[in-house]
Amino acid sequence: MQLKETFERVKRASKSLALITDEKRNEILNAVADTIISNKVRILEANAKDLAKMDKANPLYDRLQLTDSRLEGIAADMRNVATLPTPLGHITKQKTLPNGLRLCRVSVPFGVIGMIYEARPNVTFDVFSLCFKSGNACVLKGGKDADESNREEVALIHEVLAKYGVSTDVVALLPATHEATGEMLNAVGYIDLCIPRGGRRLIDFVRDTARVPVIETGAGVVNTYFDKDGNLEMGKAIVNNAKTRRVSVCNALDCLIIHESRLSDLQRLCEQMAEKHVIIYADEKAYAALDGKYPYLEPATEESFGTEFMDFKLAIKTVGSLDEALAHIDENGSGHSEAIITDNEETARKFQTYVDAACVYWNAPTSFTDGAQFGLGAEIGISTQKLGPRGPMALEEICTYKWLIEGEGQTRN
Repeated sequence: MQLKETFERVKRASKSLALITDEKRNEILNAVADTIISNKVRILEANAKDLAKMDKANPLYDRLQLTDSRLEGIAADMRNVATLPTPLGHITKQKTLPNGLRLCRVSVPFGVIGMIYEARPNVTFDVFSLCFKSGNACVLKGGKDADESNREEVALIHEVLAKYGVSTDVVALLPATHEATGEMLNAVGYIDLCIPRGGRRLIDFVRDTARVPVIETGAGVVNTYFDKDGNLEMGKAIVNNAKTRRVSVCNALDCLIIHESRLSDLQRLCEQMAEKHVIIYADEKAYAALDGKYPYLEPATEESFGTEFMDFKLAIKTVGSLDEALAHIDENGSGHSEAIITDNEETARKFQTYVDAACVYWNAPTSFTDGAQFGLGAEIGISTQKLGPRGPMALEEICTYKWLIEGEGQTRN
């Protein structure tokens, strides 16, 4: 294992984080946020090198791109994390046994969190802020598309940590190679938890390869059902926002499911998306309703459904009932985010109860699936699994617990 020495250093450094007070953690996070703003030029120059290697037509270009305003937002999110209560030391359960033993369950860090992500340099700062606040060290494995950006960002973080006398080994960035990914996934005894954040292919590779514990995040095949009792004007706004706000993110809409009684409203539901040149892959009934009325129309194929487009593309599925809509989501969803647009509360409650996803919306777009939007400060990813955290993973979700037991010499029979 060529990176064993790196993993050993991070593991050792993780122990020192327990000795840092929450006040000092917050001071350091605010200092890093200040450094992001004062070093915008450095970060943007590195990001420009990454951007120069990517085709602007690639949907991932938007994910990769950093701007003045995005850096301001990243710094604001980091400052926000610093204001949040510490997730550490919370007593989540306590009891005294009949024999007098006192049991207390208290929240603690995982230790070392490994993060694998693709062309998203903002993740570097997000992961650092959440891990540092929660007392975790982190090993970062970014994609080659964002390597220049990631290295500049980690260099800035290291400068601040060194200034405050904190080991820079609490944050390590691995080489942007497939070999480094493999070593991380096999770093048993060093990596306490690995979190992949990216497309389905990355998630599948990590799950199938890892020998360390993994929490799946990221991949999202997102559906929204426009019910027979849906409000048209509300539906237009929700569908357009969910699809076009940022097409390359995991909470973006992939499939609009529409009740057949509302096909006459389909043109108006979709008209705003034409301004963004969204290509619609419509099933037979939806195609007939849009034919000649929507400029970017294609017939749907089997592959149109259950696909995470990450692009200005949308599938449309026509159904005759709520049960059909639920069956379509069952077959094609990924357990990330699903939504219903309806004025019928009974229908909405049935939808929210039945749908098996981390986040289930009623009359709101799936674009809100985000740690910051949920008031969690930031996020390390959106968990789509059920064992452990589910939905946006923030400070509490990257902690575990241990039992503290106190006695007065009791012995067991």
